[in-house]
Amino acid sequence: MRLSLLSLSILPFLYAPLAIAEQRPELAQNIQNVMPKVIDWRRDIHQHPELSNREFRTAAKVAAHLEQLGLEVRTGIAHTGVVGILKGAKPGPVVALRADMDALPVTEQTGLPFASKVVSEFNGQQTGVMHACGHDAHVAMLMGAAEVLSQQQAELAGTIMFIFQPAEEGPPAGEEGGAKMMLAEGLFANPTPTAIFGLHVWPGEPGQLLVKTEGIMAAADSFQITVKGKQVHGSSPWRGIDPINVTGQLINAINLIPARQIDVTLAPAVVSFGQVHGGIRWNIIPDDVKLEGTIRTFDSGMREDLIARMAHTSEHIAKASGAEAHFHVHNFAAVTWNDPALTDWAMPSLKWAAAANGVAPIKPITGAEDFSFYQQQIPGVFFFLGISPDNTPLNEVPPNHSPMFDVNEDALITGVRALTGLALDYLAAPPQQAAQEVK
Repeated sequence: MRLSLLSLSILPFLYAPLAIAEQRPELAQNIQNVMPKVIDWRRDIHQHPELSNREFRTAAKVAAHLEQLGLEVRTGIAHTGVVGILKGAKPGPVVALRADMDALPVTEQTGLPFASKVVSEFNGQQTGVMHACGHDAHVAMLMGAAEVLSQQQAELAGTIMFIFQPAEEGPPAGEEGGAKMMLAEGLFANPTPTAIFGLHVWPGEPGQLLVKTEGIMAAADSFQITVKGKQVHGSSPWRGIDPINVTGQLINAINLIPARQIDVTLAPAVVSFGQVHGGIRWNIIPDDVKLEGTIRTFDSGMREDLIARMAHTSEHIAKASGAEAHFHVHNFAAVTWNDPALTDWAMPSLKWAAAANGVAPIKPITGAEDFSFYQQQIPGVFFFLGISPDNTPLNEVPPNHSPMFDVNEDALITGVRALTGLALDYLAAPPQQAAQEVK
C-alpha cells in the first residue's frame, strides 16, 4: 500500500528519521564541541545589538563565519540579510533553516557583564538598544549548526540554506524589510527549498522544545483610524464637531467587537489600542484625533470579518455625530502556520534534540512572526526553545521584550541539536520520499 504525505501524520515514528542522527555517533560530540563558540558569539552579538535594517556588524560576523566554513555566501539581501548555501556531495532536496538578527529599542537592565550599552535612533528618538527577544541566541545557534553541518558535507545528499534575516521586529517607518522583502528579492529562487524550520527562545523550562501543529502564532495587523471633526472653542462644543468624544465611543465599540460579535470559540481574536493623539490645548476641541492599534487573529476568514466590522463601526459611529472616520490596516505578519504533516514528521528529530528535557505542546501565542511569510511559500515548522533560569517559577521569568530578558545559555545546545538534526534528517528522509517508501 502506498501512503500519501498526509497519511504520515498518523505514522510519525514508522520511518524513524531519528536513525540518521543515531547512526552518526560523532554528531552529538561535534555539537558539544561547538558550544563554547556559540556562547561567545551570543555574548558578542548581545553586547553589540543593532536595530532592524541596521544589522551591519552582525551580518558581517555571520558572513565571515560562513565563508570560513567554505559555504557559498550571499549578502545584502533585504538590506543586511545573509544566506549561506551548503551543497552536499550528492544530489537531493533543499531545506532551509532561519534565524533573525535584529534587536529592539529597549534599554537593557539585566546587569550582565556583557550587557548592551548601545544607544541609537529609532523613528527619530534616541533609545537604548537591546536583544530583548533573544535574536542574539538565534543567530549564534544557527552559526553553530552551520559549522556542525558543514563537517557532514561529504555525506549530505542535498542542500541546506542558512537564512540570517534582518528586521523581523519590523523595519523602521518608511522602509521595507524582513522576510517579505527577502522573498521579493528572490530568496527562494535558486535554490528553492521544499521545507523550512525556525525556532524562537521563550520563557519555558530550560532545554524543553515547545511546538503545535497549525496556527502557533497570530497574524498581526496594525490599524490606524483618523477621526475628523471641526475645531472649536471648548466652551461652546455645539459650534463644532468633537472628534475626542467620537474617539471615546469608537474605542469602546471596537473593543466590544471580538467580545460580542466574533465567535472566539473557533479561534482567538484580540484588538488593542496603543496610541491616541489629539489636541494641543486644554480649551480647544481639535479638528482630528488619530488612533493606532493592533489586531491579532488565527483564522483568515475571521480576520477579514473583524477588519470589515471595525471599518463599518468606525464609519457609522463617526457619522452619527457628524464626523468622519478613515480606517486603514497594514498587515505585519500572517498566521505562523505549522504544516501538520511536516510537524509530525519533525517530532522524532525534535525529541532527539531535546533528549531528557522533552517536547511539549504549547498554546497559541498572540505574538506574531514574519516567519509566516516563508510558510506561505513552502511547508514550514516553527517551534520554541525554553530558556528560563534553572529552578525559577515561570511566572517570575522576565518575558520577551522586557529590559530584564535573559537567556539560559545551558539550553542553547538543544537549539543547535534541533536545527542540526532537522536538516540532516530532512535530507536523508524527507516526508515526500518517506511516503513513497512506506509500503
